[in-house]
Amino acid sequence: QVQLVESGGGLVQPGGSLRLSCAASGSILSISHMAWFRQAPGKQRELVAIITSGGNTDYADSVKGRFTISRDNAKNTVYLQMNSLKPEDTAVYYCNAYLRTPGRLASDYWGQGTQVTVSS
Repeated sequence: QVQLVESGGGLVQPGGSLRLSCAASGSILSISHMAWFRQAPGKQRELVAIITSGGNTDYADSVKGRFTISRDNAKNTVYLQMNSLKPEDTAVYYCNAYLRTPGRLASDYWGQGTQVTVSS
């Protein structure tokens, strides 16, 4: 059984910062890419940032220069440092990992989501 557990969400004022963490646990053989998605009320879930096992990264245009994704492979953990937050960043943020477990093909796993609210 694989679990992705997120932490670090909350309420922050515009211009503030938050750091999200997501730790993967369970019978994991390897993790390919890890990513953060978000979903605002009434909108589709969108990719925010992605990082490969080798450390290559990519970002949504709306967060480039403000958000930084990183990972600690030894801890199976991915982070999202969010700076200069805007009200439009308000959403539920979901962690995603594409990983292999014993006896199964690689597939996507998701965290339960953490709320980020940017408001004065």
